[in-house]
Amino acid sequence: MTQLLQVEDLNVRFHTGAGVLQAVDGVTYGVSPGEAVAIVGESGSGKSMGALALLGLVPSPPGVVGGRVLFQGRDLLTLDAEAIRQVRGKEIGMIFQEPMTSLNPLLTIGTQLRESMELHLGLTTRQADERACELLKMVGIADPERRIKQYPHHFSGGMRQRVMIAIAISCDPKLVIADEPTTALDVTIQAQILTLMKDLTTRLGAALILITHNLGIVARYTSRVHVMYAGRMVESGTTGTIFARPRHPYTIGLLASVPRLDKPRGVRLVPIDGQPPDLARLGPGCAYQPRCTHAVEKCTGSQPSFDRIESGHNSACFQAAEL
Repeated sequence: MTQLLQVEDLNVRFHTGAGVLQAVDGVTYGVSPGEAVAIVGESGSGKSMGALALLGLVPSPPGVVGGRVLFQGRDLLTLDAEAIRQVRGKEIGMIFQEPMTSLNPLLTIGTQLRESMELHLGLTTRQADERACELLKMVGIADPERRIKQYPHHFSGGMRQRVMIAIAISCDPKLVIADEPTTALDVTIQAQILTLMKDLTTRLGAALILITHNLGIVARYTSRVHVMYAGRMVESGTTGTIFARPRHPYTIGLLASVPRLDKPRGVRLVPIDGQPPDLARLGPGCAYQPRCTHAVEKCTGSQPSFDRIESGHNSACFQAAEL
């Protein structure tokens, strides 16, 4: 199948007073039409920065972005400001992490819903209002005719996230990027939002990139997983393969730290010792080596390549065959 999105050797670095900070380092992956893909990792692993780079949302300076991002055959990184603006919202929708800071508190919900549709679809204000009401119904918000006249502070956290989903799908995009879409929500609302998001993307035929640190969400809603650590891709494979046969110590550590219903009660979770590395001071070896229980001598002096373990399963670890 022809891939909708191909990310090739994506790099994002920032020039800071402490030196060059490599936020994303040589990340490569693809997304097929209609596929749901997860990008997982701790805070600071580069997963959100990589998503922002796809859409030209990394400020430059100080940010510098390199590599290729092919979306339907076009390299998004070569587009000028106006051309990438036509892609954002229309062909690629994004759901940001915190809806209260993403929504403008001074504008009504209707105004913020209309903006993309008027810009990209050429709708009149009346047509955009009608479409906005349809979208709010679609995402489960009752009485949309009244709601579009209200402001973000009139909505709960879960409802604001529903509005963000409505904005993201308003122009029927081919790809939706959801960056930690349920971080600020309670567990019950999380499940509702994720089910809604998956159902909508399936109905619209859109691909989904879900950025998260929650492996329970990954297991239920995605078909492929890319694991990031210190700006690099360290493991990639189908969701079933990653959960059944992880082949990188970091992935193993993440899975071991998650509560499981199939384990006896009282079994202690195993935390990952240590802290994520300083991205401005990465050494020549594997970034995970200081925290790794499987490290060998060469891990300190050279960076393992991202090698194929089996069909569709890659790992960046010298010890992958032994795990």
